[in-house]
Amino acid sequence: LQILVTILNENDNSPVFPQPNITRQIPEDTEVDTVIVAREEVTATDADLDTIYYKLTTTVQNTDGYFAIRGVNNPEIYLQTALDYDKFNSTTLLLYARDRPLTSPEPTNTTTATITITIKQSDTRAPWFLPCTQLHNDTSVCISSPYSGRVNISEMSTDPLLLEPGPIYAVDPDYTISDRIVYRIVGGNTNKVFSVDADTGNLTMNNIVTSPDSFLLQVMATQVSNVRKYSVATVEIKVIPKSNFPPYFEKEVYNGTVFVGLLQRSFVYQAGDPSTPLVITAMDQDFPDV
Repeated sequence: LQILVTILNENDNSPVFPQPNITRQIPEDTEVDTVIVAREEVTATDADLDTIYYKLTTTVQNTDGYFAIRGVNNPEIYLQTALDYDKFNSTTLLLYARDRPLTSPEPTNTTTATITITIKQSDTRAPWFLPCTQLHNDTSVCISSPYSGRVNISEMSTDPLLLEPGPIYAVDPDYTISDRIVYRIVGGNTNKVFSVDADTGNLTMNNIVTSPDSFLLQVMATQVSNVRKYSVATVEIKVIPKSNFPPYFEKEVYNGTVFVGLLQRSFVYQAGDPSTPLVITAMDQDFPDV
């Protein structure tokens, strides 16, 4: 008697990843569609020879959509959206492998691989002149105001000029790189009256100014290791007559009168003359006609 026995394959094995834990460090300026983890590194095997179905998720909030797999049966991980170091600098991905489709009612075996990704900041931004204001809490853009100062006509100053809103100063906004900044004047420096210290940004005079015309300097801040990363700031220097006398008040004491019950911003009137507003006047001998 011949008996034929057929053994049926039971789905009793879970998929197995070649590496259950993978670590990657990638630069911030990695191009979209770049492969982060190759297919062969995350392709699971199944002793039951079942078709494997994959799904990728992230465990870090607000990092969805940056990384993806090529397809439900292709676990190659690639960059789907451009990175921004200021938004996040690391994330953890979970890659699930199943031996049945997600919608299958049959019993399913699942295994997981963990992919830890660290983002390295790249030199993507030009220097920022300080102080500056970020737009709508966007840390990638910071707008600075022009600098301004003044010098006396026909007078030589040996000290660094005082500027508003502060001294010329720029930083590398890619703060983990923090490249050294150097300065130079690239425009508006008629007759080379001014010079800027390459390291400190201090603005000084080389010659006296004989004309009342203002200067509109353009000062460039450049990263030492990457000359293509630069910014230009405007510095307005006004030329004014030398002030030899301090201002003074016409009177040492001013007397005024106010009335009970007046609204805010109401006039104060001269004492003894309730119809004439009180006016406080200062004079300056340097400007007798003003």
